[in-house]
Amino acid sequence: MTRVLVVEDDPRLVRALIINLQARRYGVDAAPDGATALRLAAARQPDAVLLDLGLPDMDGTQVIVALRGWTRVPILVLSARQGSDDKVAALDAGADDYVTKPFSMDKLLARLRAAVRRTGELPAAGAAQLVETADFTIDLLAKKAVRGGRDVRLTPTEWHLLEILVTHPGRLVTQKHLLQQVWGVSQHNKTNYLRVYMAQLRRKLETNPSRPRYLITEPGMGYRFEG
Repeated sequence: MTRVLVVEDDPRLVRALIINLQARRYGVDAAPDGATALRLAAARQPDAVLLDLGLPDMDGTQVIVALRGWTRVPILVLSARQGSDDKVAALDAGADDYVTKPFSMDKLLARLRAAVRRTGELPAAGAAQLVETADFTIDLLAKKAVRGGRDVRLTPTEWHLLEILVTHPGRLVTQKHLLQQVWGVSQHNKTNYLRVYMAQLRRKLETNPSRPRYLITEPGMGYRFEG
């Protein structure tokens, strides 16, 4: 049974989440604050965490940082905060996804299933890593992309950017993280770099670059690879 830790101080939302999760055969633990959440996470070892940022005893971002000190469990943030700065801060702290309140329960459950599935599909260390889609294939060990039976010529920068995204499938990777990893700390504000290189990658890999299926933009936050 997949076990979910719900960290939320709104009793009505907690009840709704518990009812919906249990109806779909999830095991559920609930914590009304950050301190209780950290104790339950250590004791119950959940398979996923649904986390509100506005907790009574600490900011949810602090909970994310504390959890990331010892576990890679998927963390989905549930928050009424809609500003891109809050979203980026949570994602940079280690959250896997960010769902803005109010939200559709079906949408949340789909995101939860995807997060749990991705965790179960992580490749073993040293294993051959081949990313296959309906339109192209990426061999991470050979550092090669193939589309329509032909090699796709990628620059080192394009490859580095693509590699980061495809090794975090389904997860939103922030602009700040991509800029720091590909261009260095001093370039963390150069979001125009990302727009240019993502456009180039889409032209080379997507069937319809203007309506990408795989290399998805999350406006104001970052990018996501959907395999």
